[in-house]
Amino acid sequence: MKICLIDYGMGNLFSVSKALESLGADIAVSKDAAAFADAEAIVLPGVGHFGDGMRRLNEMGLADPLKAAVRSGKPFLGICLGMQLLMDGSEEAPGVAGLGLVPGKVERFVKSPGLKIPHMGWNTVSPTPAGADWFPPSPDRFFYFVHSYYVKPDDSAVVAGKCEYGVEFAAAIRHDNIFATQFHPEKSQDDGLALLRRFMELGLAE
Repeated sequence: MKICLIDYGMGNLFSVSKALESLGADIAVSKDAAAFADAEAIVLPGVGHFGDGMRRLNEMGLADPLKAAVRSGKPFLGICLGMQLLMDGSEEAPGVAGLGLVPGKVERFVKSPGLKIPHMGWNTVSPTPAGADWFPPSPDRFFYFVHSYYVKPDDSAVVAGKCEYGVEFAAAIRHDNIFATQFHPEKSQDDGLALLRRFMELGLAE
């Protein structure tokens, strides 16, 4: 599968690229929106600030072509910040418009006794009906998280996996050709690789 891995200066490209290559993907790391046309799927990784991520996508001329490619039906995977950028906006950057590909917002975890922010480390994810064809068959799998904010889609039916950290939140989204994870599958060992493999299989079947 030919995958365009978007390089907008906000992602751990090496780990994501190596994980996908280990599954047989043909990876093209690119800063150029023209690469979207040749790719069979697009992956947007990301770590850092919501506002910085959107600013870079817009300044590099990637935001609008990316939205067009996803809306055309091309399989898309967003990872961590790449998932949050799908929303309309974020509490982290008031007034900054997100990609708006999945209606919803990004909220910050509320501090409470015994709860450290960011949410960092391994946690279980419980698949929902929306994630039944994507997640491995076991009811709970462990994935690696590093984040202070979480997405809250307007339509709960797009939530593919749920996680608990002081509050139940969307750990993954699955809607038509859009896949996204708040956790890092490339850092989640066998469970993460299984999820990436299944994304590729489902993407080819689209």
